[in-house]
Amino acid sequence: MDQPLRLGLAGLGTVGTSVIRLLREHEEALTERAGRPLRLVAVSARDQTKDRGVALDDLEWFSDAEALARSANVDCVVELIGGEDGVARSSAMAALAAGKSLVTANKALLAAHGVELAAAAEANGAMLSFEAAVGGGIPIVKSLREALAGNRVTKLFGILNGTCNYILTRMESEGLTFEECLAEAQALGYAEADPTFDVEGLDTAHKLAVLTALAFGVTIDKESIFVEGISSIAPEDIAAADELGYRIKLLGVAQETETGIEQRVHPTMLPKDSNVARIAGVTNAVAVEGDFVGSVVLSGPGAGGDATASAVVSDIVDCARGFRAPPLGKPVANLRPYQRARMRAHSGGYYLRLTVPDRVGAFAAIARAMADQSISLDSIVQRNRPAGAAPRRRSEELRAVTIITHDTTEQAVRDALRRIEAEGDIVGQPQMIRIEAL
Repeated sequence: MDQPLRLGLAGLGTVGTSVIRLLREHEEALTERAGRPLRLVAVSARDQTKDRGVALDDLEWFSDAEALARSANVDCVVELIGGEDGVARSSAMAALAAGKSLVTANKALLAAHGVELAAAAEANGAMLSFEAAVGGGIPIVKSLREALAGNRVTKLFGILNGTCNYILTRMESEGLTFEECLAEAQALGYAEADPTFDVEGLDTAHKLAVLTALAFGVTIDKESIFVEGISSIAPEDIAAADELGYRIKLLGVAQETETGIEQRVHPTMLPKDSNVARIAGVTNAVAVEGDFVGSVVLSGPGAGGDATASAVVSDIVDCARGFRAPPLGKPVANLRPYQRARMRAHSGGYYLRLTVPDRVGAFAAIARAMADQSISLDSIVQRNRPAGAAPRRRSEELRAVTIITHDTTEQAVRDALRRIEAEGDIVGQPQMIRIEAL
């Protein structure tokens, strides 16, 4: 087929301009691989006068992304606007309603409306592709949907946010605080001016919701994900992990259990010699466990204009080839309703850091609260007064206490900590980090 695939690109940020450069620089090779030319014919953004470092003079300009999506001159819409609602959603739905292929890197849109978009694509004979929405340049979507289709996936986990991984890597290697590393990440462009979406785990949760649907054949349910970020991680936690032979990473974890699907995002202590624990800097990694393939680990750049553009263009090539697969791995009618797993014992135990007044009975009260919740303790270590901690009374000394538990439920640990706080046996907020033997 030599009829060109006419592309309309909505969103001219870092990724959008990288897509344009890639299409132009690799035009001949992409035509050979796709079997037809890939021709960018239209773009849409809010400001037509802004210099974006790429020539746009020969392209049709749309100030309204919905109008671009409905244009008769466009065969495939590339949505790079971002956000789960507004013009991103309306233009995506307009493209699919018109039977056009849709390529998107918008994880927030997919986490909120992925099932709706997939149903619209199926109903209108359109293609919906989103490799760039999760893991940047890592081909995890195609791997789950296509390469691992012969497997029953039992678990997936990974580092899905480069900003958090960069911060935790710098905290470990340089002994810096979270605040110092965040400021550095913002200066380097790895973190936004408002970093909440990244550092509080929401970005990872959106990506995990999409991967969970692909891995387990269930509907997307981002609201059922337990989410905890990294802003509470202190240098003392990094040092304690190092002493214990662990490294702290922000993980997204999805696992099938006998009662449903478990989804969680939280800081995790991993053995230093594990594949995922070795991933440093802004790199992402995803591990998938299948019944026939065993364990597969994919790693690579999880963000950045060029890496994300690479994934976007791979989807465009699929559209040009006419490759069709159910967007979420199965037809929407065959997806099982998401069922949240009941809380169960966490395999690996917990790390707890408490600031405790150095007085008679304090340690005994903590141990008693743990025992009353049937929590078995592996070790208790008393350290010097924690940095920055202020005693409630001038005569009172404080000690940092590190506790490692055996396998137990999170509910039991949280109930014990609530009792310890209520009885005044600790100062400030306790720290709790899961230990995983992944």
